[in-house]
Amino acid sequence: MTATSFNPIQMQQAAVTSTNQPLALKQGQVFHGTIKQLYPDQTAEIQVGHQKFIAKLEVPLKAGDAHFFQVTGINPQTELKVVTGPMAQTASQSQQINQLLESMNLPKTAEMQQLLAHFMKAQLPISKEQLTQAEMWMKALPDGITKLDALQAIQKMVELKMPMTNDVFQALISGQKTSGMISVMENFAQLLAKDTALPENLKQNLMQQIQAIAKPFEAETGGLVLAKSVQILTNNMASMSDKIQAMNMLKDAGVLPQQATLQNWSSLNGVKPVQPNQLQQAGEVIQTILSTKSDNTNQLVDQLKTWTANQSLLTNEQKQPLNQLIDRFNQLPATKQTLEVFAKQMQEQLIKAFAENSSERLFTQDANALSVKDHLLSLLKHEATSPIQNEAFMRSLMKNSVESPLSMIQQIVTQADAHVQNSMDSKAMEHALKTVLKNLGVSYEATLSNKSADLQQIAHQIKPQLHTLLQETHVTPQLKEAAEMLMARMNGMQLASGENGHQHQLIMQVPLEFFGKKMDATLQWNGRMKEDGKIDANYARILFYLQMESMKETVIDMQVQNRVVSVTVFNENNDIIPLAEPLKAALKIGLAEKEYQLSGVFIKQFEKSQPEKTPVVEQQEEHSGVDFRI
Repeated sequence: MTATSFNPIQMQQAAVTSTNQPLALKQGQVFHGTIKQLYPDQTAEIQVGHQKFIAKLEVPLKAGDAHFFQVTGINPQTELKVVTGPMAQTASQSQQINQLLESMNLPKTAEMQQLLAHFMKAQLPISKEQLTQAEMWMKALPDGITKLDALQAIQKMVELKMPMTNDVFQALISGQKTSGMISVMENFAQLLAKDTALPENLKQNLMQQIQAIAKPFEAETGGLVLAKSVQILTNNMASMSDKIQAMNMLKDAGVLPQQATLQNWSSLNGVKPVQPNQLQQAGEVIQTILSTKSDNTNQLVDQLKTWTANQSLLTNEQKQPLNQLIDRFNQLPATKQTLEVFAKQMQEQLIKAFAENSSERLFTQDANALSVKDHLLSLLKHEATSPIQNEAFMRSLMKNSVESPLSMIQQIVTQADAHVQNSMDSKAMEHALKTVLKNLGVSYEATLSNKSADLQQIAHQIKPQLHTLLQETHVTPQLKEAAEMLMARMNGMQLASGENGHQHQLIMQVPLEFFGKKMDATLQWNGRMKEDGKIDANYARILFYLQMESMKETVIDMQVQNRVVSVTVFNENNDIIPLAEPLKAALKIGLAEKEYQLSGVFIKQFEKSQPEKTPVVEQQEEHSGVDFRI
């Protein structure tokens, strides 16, 4: 069994949902139908699949006969031309198809016959031009793409009235694949690294985003290195040598200015005033104190009290001395000197607190989506920074740290890396998926319509930058082809996703790399929406297709019926059964916390008799939904 592609659940449900949708016919289309009832003036009731409609016929026919019809007119009523002669219900499918090929002067190739057989079975109308174009694609399929994959992609193009272009076809067949995303990314990255003709800024931005995808935990590891370096600088017991090494490392990464010394490294200069009620980063707290006028301290105290109380990344034990510091300041005369002393004391307390919390709150964010490292950087930098800049500082810090010949620096990196590995949990996996999807920018077009979208962050994502690259005139043919393959993968995810009536489907292909282990992960999410527009969490169907270095191909089928969860794992290796047993209890407890009940976890091998079909993709009940939690 090789799950190189899947049959989308949505496509399998088309037969159920199409009965509620009117059949839309266009001039020139061909379809297979049966005459159910004759009426005067050469009109008849035609049945196509589960649907019936009234049409005017060019010649009188007999009720009960099946024909291939061609649409010759749609206004003011549907007019049909009989393409094949009357075929009895016992006539074979091949006889009907051969008669149609002769009548329409179409080539009798194996590909054309497969196309007609597929659309005859699907009960879908298709035009001669679409058949001709589809036959060309069927004759020149890329390696690894089966004819079944191609037929499903062509059917979706016809059903959803997509343009019959090669770009759309390639995107759809790429969107159906469940492996190979990592190899596509690696091939593009290798060609990009060798390229010398691209604008340097575009090349560097793309390389940074690829690096962020390849190492989704690099920023968090860098945050731990930053926190440990700060702890060394604030530790009176640390040696002068260690302090200088830590400070120089932060200078090289751009975290501290080059003129920083052991005496003034934490001083904030060039303070910019912050708008009232806009306190978010810890650095803004200090800037607000320094920019406050002496006659406005009451409002400042209220702001600081509110910010401290709402800061979820600080413990109650850490908030207590901060509040005491604020109360003492409130009792002093408000002068420029007292404000400066107060700002310095608050900064020292906050630096110490956030540095201490970096390990325990590694993958945690506050209400403003800021992490511990974001707050630390805001306290150390002399100017405001964005999340994109913060990640760049962390990558620079990690690069300099890993390359450092100093044993003390190497020890910090080793400890940070080990801590990240030991902290892998559901929050870590959620963070990795969000990091990869954010940097890919698969749906950046939709994000642009959001008025509150961060345009700078969007511009740095891979997909919009690929658009820019493909417009460059000096791109090598090899790099252009690799970029087009990567673009087709991302477009395919969007085209394979969508809705069919109340059913909604989402496809995500995620290239993951954890500590040197690479994995292709594809998520097929299918569910329905409630009347209020929210996902019905009581019913679920999620399929995970995983390609892992050790376990190889693995498919996880998760189904939820009335909040009762069953999980089936498909893998060829029976040795995973004893490994999975201890994890069932944790899964049961985790689901119970979300008010779900685990009915069972089953581990099976793939069915050898169906090499091109994933055995877990089956017809679902009409009422099913999805609740996707990581």
